[in-house]
Amino acid sequence: MKSLITYSSQSGNTLKLAKKIYDTLDGEKDIFPIDKAPAAGGYDLVAVGFWLQAGKPDPKSIEYLSKCSDRSRLFLFATHGAAKDSDHVKNAVEYAVSMTNGAQISGVFTCQGEVNPKVLEKIKQKQEPPVWINDSDHAVNHPDEKDLKELIQIVENL
Repeated sequence: MKSLITYSSQSGNTLKLAKKIYDTLDGEKDIFPIDKAPAAGGYDLVAVGFWLQAGKPDPKSIEYLSKCSDRSRLFLFATHGAAKDSDHVKNAVEYAVSMTNGAQISGVFTCQGEVNPKVLEKIKQKQEPPVWINDSDHAVNHPDEKDLKELIQIVENL
């Protein structure tokens, strides 16, 4: 199996997941930042990782996902400050899937990722802070070993 792991990472959280996926997958594989990634067409599996911005995947990831086709087999993974089971995360994943032009989604993994404290302070100063802001304290030190073990189990079952 030939796999591509591509990711967008602002603070290193999504990159950490991408590297774990790369280390876990067997066969021929490539790993690229999303803005340097080749088209999904030549791969049996494409793992696309992103962080959330304003309740959606970051703009570079949206652009990449929109270039995938119905012939692509995708595994989506994401990091975020919000609680894992929150509507904020569920809606973002649904949006990501909707951008894939009918690609086959083989799996999804999300986990909290620690938000840069400087970014967090700016966000907290907004008149209307985002809905996930209260969850961000629980994101400290994530992704952690438990998150990575869960990710490995999912990837091994792809």
